[in-house]
Amino acid sequence: MNTKLVENYKKNLELTKYQRQIIIGLLLGDGHLETQNNARTYRLKVEHSIKQRDYTEWLYDVFQDFVPGGVYLKNRKNGKDSVGFTTYSHGKFRFYARQFYKNGKKVIPQLIKKLLSPIGLAIWYLDDGSLKSVKHKTYILHTLGFTKEDLLIIKKTLLEKFDICVDLHKQKNNWRLYILSKSAQKFESIVSPYVSKFTSMQHKLSNKMPKK
Repeated sequence: MNTKLVENYKKNLELTKYQRQIIIGLLLGDGHLETQNNARTYRLKVEHSIKQRDYTEWLYDVFQDFVPGGVYLKNRKNGKDSVGFTTYSHGKFRFYARQFYKNGKKVIPQLIKKLLSPIGLAIWYLDDGSLKSVKHKTYILHTLGFTKEDLLIIKKTLLEKFDICVDLHKQKNNWRLYILSKSAQKFESIVSPYVSKFTSMQHKLSNKMPKK
């Protein structure tokens, strides 16, 4: 497709509500936005371990209309191969860049309560979450890239919007979110319909947790 045709195609692209909700989860997690033209447009980059190929390909399908090409494969000398995709650079991503990046560093947006949806929370967990342990029967969000102040904002959001109680645990010089045991079942009920889609992510759910 030549440059003029590409530009005409991009002009008609719009983010759906579903795509917007997933972008929030990706930016809380491992996804990131980058600009090559002084913040006029941004492109979304997603990359995961080859072991999470089913999840990555599903994300690609969600954003396929924004992606020039398919899922790429990176072979690494250390054996930690990865798969991913990069979208067109587009003005529709600019709002999210302004919310999630301050002075080049990723932050929790002040608007996170309005922006975060159940599928956004699930995508965040798929990217950065894990079971604490079978013994503890609860979950962790490995939020090591965010400050304590940022995480206090998300702590309040999770309580007010989803009635999920979390605590902040320090890990060396960083912080992570710990879902309190009393909220573990509620958290799982929100994220499991999405997490259970992917064979590669089954280990992130507890099959020993009592169900409603």
